[in-house]
Amino acid sequence: MYYSSGNYEAFARPKKPANATKKSAYIVGAGLAGLAGLAAAAFLVRDGQVPGNQIHVFEELGLPGGSMDGILNEQRGYIIRGGREMEPHFETLWDLFRSIPTLEDASVSVLDEFYWLNKADPSNSHTRVIEKRGNQLASDGQLTLSRKAIEEIAKLVLTPENQLDNVKINQVFSDDFFKSNFWLYWSTMFAFEPWASAMEMRRYLLRFVHHVGTLQNMSALKFTKYNQYESLIKPLIKYLEDHDVKFQYNTTVDNIIVEQTGEQKQAVKIELTIDGNQQSLDLTPDDLVFITNGSITESTTYGDNEHSAPATHPIGASWKLWEKLAAQDSAFGHPAKFYQDIPAANWVMSATCTFKDDRIVPYIQKITGKDPYSGSIVTSGPVSIRDSNWLLGISISRQPHFQQQKPNELIVWLYGLFSDQPGNYIHKKITDCSGAEICQEFLYHIGVPENQIAEIAQTANSIPIHMPYITSYFMPRQAGDRPLVVPEGSSNLAFIGNFAETERDTVFTTEYSVRTAMEAVYRLLDIDRGIPEVFDSAFDLRTILSALYYLNDKKSLTELPLNQIEKIGLNAFLKKVHGTYLEEILKSQKLL
Repeated sequence: MYYSSGNYEAFARPKKPANATKKSAYIVGAGLAGLAGLAAAAFLVRDGQVPGNQIHVFEELGLPGGSMDGILNEQRGYIIRGGREMEPHFETLWDLFRSIPTLEDASVSVLDEFYWLNKADPSNSHTRVIEKRGNQLASDGQLTLSRKAIEEIAKLVLTPENQLDNVKINQVFSDDFFKSNFWLYWSTMFAFEPWASAMEMRRYLLRFVHHVGTLQNMSALKFTKYNQYESLIKPLIKYLEDHDVKFQYNTTVDNIIVEQTGEQKQAVKIELTIDGNQQSLDLTPDDLVFITNGSITESTTYGDNEHSAPATHPIGASWKLWEKLAAQDSAFGHPAKFYQDIPAANWVMSATCTFKDDRIVPYIQKITGKDPYSGSIVTSGPVSIRDSNWLLGISISRQPHFQQQKPNELIVWLYGLFSDQPGNYIHKKITDCSGAEICQEFLYHIGVPENQIAEIAQTANSIPIHMPYITSYFMPRQAGDRPLVVPEGSSNLAFIGNFAETERDTVFTTEYSVRTAMEAVYRLLDIDRGIPEVFDSAFDLRTILSALYYLNDKKSLTELPLNQIEKIGLNAFLKKVHGTYLEEILKSQKLL
């Protein structure tokens, strides 16, 4: 396996790997971890040219899609557990979906539809942060970073990853940084908490440095037509079913027995439970196993308008499976690092609110500058409420967000990043609130008159959702805590999804899921085609200089707050580069 850039290999088709027709594949899990499982199956079919009827997908749930769900539950109503933000440089994601036809027109790919839609209706946030009951933050649009905070960002970026084992974000940044709008934008967009991994924070800074200038308006983001389950997962499932891939639902993989001979590792047996019946499956060297280890949405519980979502839960099957694998070999990672001892001050709650009462529309229009029924993307990602004790975030996608959605229904997705604080209007922790109470807190913060709040919330259908592991990707970690996609010496077993380790890319993204799937398939089948490397913006001088401009709230080099010695040094530098190509670059990035 190797990486490539440019379109030479991106547009090429690999030759059929040796013995591809003799291979069978068993994929554990079809959730966001699931997208990884489905992507692995698609790469096996498209690039590995393995017969589809020799590919088997085991899924614990009654449907595939996992974390990328969006569903109309007949008993509860519309449910969204989350949505993954996407951008143009998700290289492996778009490599996959260029080959997947839409459900409406087989001559149009999912990528085509996505591209055309986002050209016609680009993302652009009118308001990124509100406070004081629906009013835009006065400094919204500025990053408000002090010189000290910028230096701390630079220091983290320049620190090698191997020096950040188990380091937390609040161990590398001071209060200056946490008081900035940059942190407010960053943490609410990506769901970072101060206790999260500094190693992952560094990866994000490097991975998305080309978006520093758009943090304020989120214009770099791209969104699907409907929820991601309907827009991405369903077409992918149909593609796989059309190629005769076998789906086995209501199936729990209890253990995978790995036999070790010297440095070599081979999966030899799968122990599983299908519809409550225990079975086992013996494996040969030609049987490939792809495991989605761990899950951020496992053990999810739901409430309703009158009831909170239960907070107690057993450990789920994917964590149990990973524990059993890790007990066989330390190369398979350390799952306890991610799902045990998660801090109380973290995000575990979201809610899906379905409104039919149009009285909320003027308040949404005031914040977003858009009619939510126009069919255009409404919030372009989250609108964050700075003075919310829960640090409540609001996201309203294009309406309808579900194909079944009625014209008079408006769906709002809410999430609270702080689960240990009482609300400002409902004086309870978000984890203790019913759907109607979470809805009331939202209505209060967008400025709905208090004498209307209870009535509007009662007529809405609000589903609280408790996800105990939703931030587990970000737990502080060290090298070896996540297994390599293909562990050293493994001949037929690979890990895929956001708890597998690949270099440079960032977790909690669709791209990471698809990248690990692609790497796993290409490694185990020895496919001779380059995998698109992680976008190289961190190595682009123009991007670095542009980030410097925006980190300083659009100040040129001569406008920076420098001391006398620094000013002398800058003037000498500018004289030296005058009339050179470097001066042209500095001007192009607005630093001169």
